Amino acid sequence: MAALPVFTVVLLALGFSRGFQHHFVEEEPELVAGPSQYGSLWPLPQKVHISDVSFKLSSSNFQITDAKESSAGPSCNLLQSAYRRYYEYVFVGPKNQKRGRDQPAGPSEVTELQVWITSPDSDCDSFPTESSDESYELSVDQPVAVLKAPKVWGALHGLETFSQLVYEDEFGAKTINSTVISDFPRFAHRGVLLDSSRHFIPVKVILANLETMAMNKFNIFHWHIVDDSSFPYLSQTFPQLSEKVRNRDGYRIRYFLRYRPNSIVPTEHRFTSFETVPRFGIPDVTFPPPPPNRKSNPDIQKFMEQQGFGQDFTKLESFYIQRLLDIVTTTQKGYMIWQEVFDNGVKLKPDTVVHVWMDNGSDKEMAKVTAGGYTTILSAPWYLDYISIGQDWQKYYKVEPLNFNGTDDQKKLVIGGEACLWGEFVDATNLTPRLWPRACAVAERLWSAKEVTDTNDAFNRLAVHRCRLVERGIPAQPLYTSYCPREYKGI
Repeated sequence: MAALPVFTVVLLALGFSRGFQHHFVEEEPELVAGPSQYGSLWPLPQKVHISDVSFKLSSSNFQITDAKESSAGPSCNLLQSAYRRYYEYVFVGPKNQKRGRDQPAGPSEVTELQVWITSPDSDCDSFPTESSDESYELSVDQPVAVLKAPKVWGALHGLETFSQLVYEDEFGAKTINSTVISDFPRFAHRGVLLDSSRHFIPVKVILANLETMAMNKFNIFHWHIVDDSSFPYLSQTFPQLSEKVRNRDGYRIRYFLRYRPNSIVPTEHRFTSFETVPRFGIPDVTFPPPPPNRKSNPDIQKFMEQQGFGQDFTKLESFYIQRLLDIVTTTQKGYMIWQEVFDNGVKLKPDTVVHVWMDNGSDKEMAKVTAGGYTTILSAPWYLDYISIGQDWQKYYKVEPLNFNGTDDQKKLVIGGEACLWGEFVDATNLTPRLWPRACAVAERLWSAKEVTDTNDAFNRLAVHRCRLVERGIPAQPLYTSYCPREYKGI
């Protein structure tokens, strides 16, 4: 018999229980450090039971295999790649092997994780979408643990969960408790927005963050590619739009995501990348603010006079957006818009997705948009480029996306949300630690059940999860005064 995983992050007692006491920072509620009954699972599964019965794992005896009944076998490269990746995650660190390969497994050892894809079509050769089945069931026993999922996307999430159940006992031996989990996401759209238009972001930094998204069960990469600062996108239809571009980087990122449970929503400021929409997702149609030169441009002034717009540049922008959306409609593709397009009265298709981003009165906006019958996603309370002193992850964690006045049918139109990290003050030097683990709070809010609101329990799980990210090479910033068993080693 063994207790649940020990709390591997040591929190220095001085000043911890009282929170920050600064004249311009609100006092935070008292958090008590200690092990969670759920170990370090993040985000918390829908149903989980972890017993006190524990088993060992050995790198020399353990393997991840396809179940005989699985519809996805050795030819499914997506899963085979994931097996290798998660084997490395499970046995990361120096104390990962206690016996030689010629020694048999012990009586209380898990030697195999069998992955069983139950649907006839595994989706192995497909790209993930928001309608993909991401559910899975995990049963940990000895000598064989079983992971069942209708599609490969649920299996990828289940592999991450299995890796999070593994911990080291007091002697450094890899250990896992007998566990039963049934899991699925609360919301279909769980995104992270990254902005590479304001500053150059190396591909390896983007890939590292996409990997971290998968570790937190995000499934949408909202990529803000183009803005008024730069146009790093090559259009095959209009190649003159950008003369200098590294288009191969986009294909590299697309290939990387082919093996992760994530899809891409490309965003551009003035133009929509129709060429990247197939297989990637839906475009985000945005528009530029009215710069001074637009107001002084005689051709624009003449056009506005002809259209009867007067000096109302909102009407000009609405005219532009309406023309653009009409073009998108002819391509038989869907689209997503920022909320002001809806607010300005642009004629929208019934299947339009409205992105609510303005934090001032976002609850009223959610009510208004869903009352109009439109599918909605929320990011207003999750702008992570706004930084502050203290544990601001708690603020993000306490958000309830459906906390607005509306009918049950209205609330069914909310398909999820996004954590947004805009790039005015972010580049490769600070993107990852600014994003993680703060975005983890959003991940749990969008995946776990509505009733999962215990901030203290979340803190104790998240502190260990953050150390796990660090152990995997992700420079996630600390939650508070603490240290990890294996600290980040730098670049």
